[in-house]
Amino acid sequence: MELAGLPQGFDGLRIVHLSDLHGHQYGKDSRDLLSLVKAQQPEMILITGDLIDQARQLERIPSLARGLAAIAPCYYVTGNHEWSVGTGTVRELKRILADCGITVLSNQYEGLERGGDRLALAGVDDPNGFADQKSPERLYQEIQGAEPGVYTVLLAHRNDCFGQYASAGYDLVLSGHGHGGIVRLPFTDGLLGTDRRFFPTWTAGVYTQGESTLFVSRGVGNNTVPIHGFRLFNRPEVAVVTLKAVGVTE
Repeated sequence: MELAGLPQGFDGLRIVHLSDLHGHQYGKDSRDLLSLVKAQQPEMILITGDLIDQARQLERIPSLARGLAAIAPCYYVTGNHEWSVGTGTVRELKRILADCGITVLSNQYEGLERGGDRLALAGVDDPNGFADQKSPERLYQEIQGAEPGVYTVLLAHRNDCFGQYASAGYDLVLSGHGHGGIVRLPFTDGLLGTDRRFFPTWTAGVYTQGESTLFVSRGVGNNTVPIHGFRLFNRPEVAVVTLKAVGVTE
């Protein structure tokens, strides 16, 4: 993925982007999924929400989380379904992930360094979370106040909020939630959005708005809402994203 303004030190950064597992397991203790992720040799694993959509699925998280953290540094933000289960479940999920070595970004950011350059990796909780939570706009302003001009990457579950994130100033956004538009049709971004509107946009792949870029994963699993519980011409994916700084040559 070519990105204008990406610091040259991050050119070639290989990322595995996971989203929307919805409590599904892939092999005993998620071994099949972990094997697939490891084979991609990522430098970083980014998880954009909806790991679970039922409280009982929490028991499946430790083996997955420990396995991912053993492969590469991992970062996670919540999706709408975790919050729909309940705030207590969200707190427990965040605790489990942190205990297993995954960094949970709850309306906060971390500075990352590579090749002598620096960027800010930010993450926001889903809007289904607390009503008084820090806004993405305020978080961006805090980042730029601390490190003016730093290239800023945002993890945010909801693909359909890209306009808001682009207006806030984020350079790169990674999201899930769209499930590829459920049914992929030629010349469209899918038949049905997760908001139950027909012919959604920003559901899979790379998009730009102004100077911001969005990458949306189609997701790994299917949720428990019947109409969203299937796919047609829309395979699930473990997305592998390699960042490319525009103007950098091999």
